[in-house]
Amino acid sequence: MDIGTGKDLDEYELSENTIPYHLIDIADPMEEYNVSQFQNDFNRIFFEIKSSNKLPILCGGTGFYIKAVLMDFDLPTIGPDKTLRHELEDWTLEDLILELDNLSPGASIKTPVDTRRRVIRAIEVEMNREEEEGGRNKIKSKVQTPLVIGVEYPRQVIRERITKRLLERLENGMIEELETLLQNGVTHERLDTLGLEYRFISQYLQGNLTKDEMTTQLNTAIHRFSKKQMTFFRNMEKNGIKIHWIPEGNLEAALKLISEE
Repeated sequence: MDIGTGKDLDEYELSENTIPYHLIDIADPMEEYNVSQFQNDFNRIFFEIKSSNKLPILCGGTGFYIKAVLMDFDLPTIGPDKTLRHELEDWTLEDLILELDNLSPGASIKTPVDTRRRVIRAIEVEMNREEEEGGRNKIKSKVQTPLVIGVEYPRQVIRERITKRLLERLENGMIEELETLLQNGVTHERLDTLGLEYRFISQYLQGNLTKDEMTTQLNTAIHRFSKKQMTFFRNMEKNGIKIHWIPEGNLEAALKLISEE
């Protein structure tokens, strides 16, 4: 899952120096991996780097993963309940929300209920709440005074870069990457949960979309996601996380901020 996840490993080579990276290639594609596991993995690596008197840089993951680290969310650690998920797979979103509120009155107000997958996960957590309360063993966050830097570009530039990058990924083997995953036992059902690129290309490989339809619809979906991503980061600022926005990724401005910390 190198191309579709944007690992961009060549970017860790800079001026003949190799920049050490962590938490890449740590899970199998068919393995369930959640934000609680990420918190633990991040905190473990963060401590190791700090102990070596090096500067840790968190530069990836979704906005929610970053926010979970910065705000030290107390998240459920229970694993997936495959039997329960099978029982609920044909339920409507409305019925799932009702079941969630039956288990924990008001839970739907505090939990994102925009997709069936999220509501099923919330039901899963509520049904295992007692086990969860007694089984926590989470490494507490090591981040005390983080410097948060955001890269800001004009909207039109972002749109152009998104489309250009998508076309490059398709030309450089992203479809073939999915074909290899399928040959190695990753299911179309699993691909549907692994992000926009995997979802739309999976639909193309199943014959549900033409290549042009897949490319157009995927491009549109990534643009929409990008807008939501910026909204999420603005909301992070409302939650008290100060983000220093750097115009067009100005390296000198970023280094100046770091040196002043």
